[in-house]
Amino acid sequence: MHEVVHPVDERLPYPRLFTLGLQHVLVLYAGAVAVPLIIGRALKLSPEQVAALINADLFAGGVATLIQSVGFPRVGIRLPVMMGVTFASVGPMLAMAASPSVGLLGIFGAVITAGIFGIVVAPIVSRLLPLFPPVVTGTIILVIGISLMRVGINWAGGGVPTFTKVVDGQAGAFPNPAYGALDGLAVALFVLLFILAITKLAKGFVANVAVLLGIIAGAIVAAIIGMMHFEKVLAAPWVDLVVPFQFGWPQFDFVAALTMCLVMIVVMIESTGMFLALSEMTGKPIDQEALTRGLRADGVGTLIGGIFNTFPYTSFSQNVGLVGVTGVRSRWVTAAGGGIMLALGLVPKLAALVEAVPLPVLGGAGLVMFGMVAATGARILTNVDFRGNRFNLYVVALAVGFGMIPLVAPAFFAKFPSELRPLLDSGILLAALVAVLLNAFFNGLARGKPGRAEAVAAAGESV
Repeated sequence: MHEVVHPVDERLPYPRLFTLGLQHVLVLYAGAVAVPLIIGRALKLSPEQVAALINADLFAGGVATLIQSVGFPRVGIRLPVMMGVTFASVGPMLAMAASPSVGLLGIFGAVITAGIFGIVVAPIVSRLLPLFPPVVTGTIILVIGISLMRVGINWAGGGVPTFTKVVDGQAGAFPNPAYGALDGLAVALFVLLFILAITKLAKGFVANVAVLLGIIAGAIVAAIIGMMHFEKVLAAPWVDLVVPFQFGWPQFDFVAALTMCLVMIVVMIESTGMFLALSEMTGKPIDQEALTRGLRADGVGTLIGGIFNTFPYTSFSQNVGLVGVTGVRSRWVTAAGGGIMLALGLVPKLAALVEAVPLPVLGGAGLVMFGMVAATGARILTNVDFRGNRFNLYVVALAVGFGMIPLVAPAFFAKFPSELRPLLDSGILLAALVAVLLNAFFNGLARGKPGRAEAVAAAGESV
């Protein structure tokens, strides 16, 4: 009699693993390389140094993904998770970059400290799991999806509406002339329609890689109309080794390290939301021990990032949506994606080819995937009792409202101390805090302790 294998632990044939893993990497890539580009430009590093940052980022992200997906003793959530540099760290790191006493090596020292801090406090943070019943979980996942829609929409538009530029020593915001270009919007729409057509008409493996096929088709169209360029691909070297401390030995500044530890707390709370979302999508409930392993892997990934001279790592929410779209729940798929990321870090020419894919191509796919995350949150909320317990309405309403503040009013907290910006700039964190506190206030902690049966019932069928 054969032992029943959960879909999360299913080992697919190698060709499928590679194709599905590549799909995850394409979705993750633009966000993964954005942070080293931002920090490298802020520090006025040379193009070669920025390229080294990107290679280190991909390499360390691949290692962290393998740790998180494959799992090792006491480390790794063992769910289909892709790891990338967290955007919660960008603001604090830009401030550190501008400080003469910190600089790039001080950033790496702070990242190493935050990684060690994350490893130590993971068991403490995981004890918060009873505070996440379906009304809290569904609300957080809904806000994650809505927040990600901004990313997908901006990808479809061609980047961001405005960008920061330094003129005469003063930083200012300037409009992006390429944003909203009709050819880019047309490509994004083409990719979206292509993915929907594949999803409707195809079956089996072809349907599972609808997003990948849409990105490839969009890239071909973009190349034909002159939107996709290959100069960087031709100029990039084939092989480039990634070594520890390639920019020098880290330096340690107390305030910078403390700030990055605060960022690590934000990362761990957001990761809890991602893990719960994946639990719902895959139908595999997670307990406190599994959550501890996942959060500890965030810390280990961040520590590895500091050693290889890159930045803090977190579970990438973009890829959660891809799990929902494809229905493929195997963690070995993201493990394959981690291996591909690791290879891209060592083969810059391949990385440059992936980077050449225009953002509007990813935007068409992003609208599908990120909307799927929001839909998953809404589905979880359908299991919540709103008629018999009207307090749940207040939990959802106010948590979503607070979660939207950084999204619709980025300057809302501008007059608050800059040290609090990592907390206040995260809509996901704000929604989580408000949902947890209001649920505890209205419903008490007794209702917030989901047993295994309740967790399974809340998970329902995978999307």
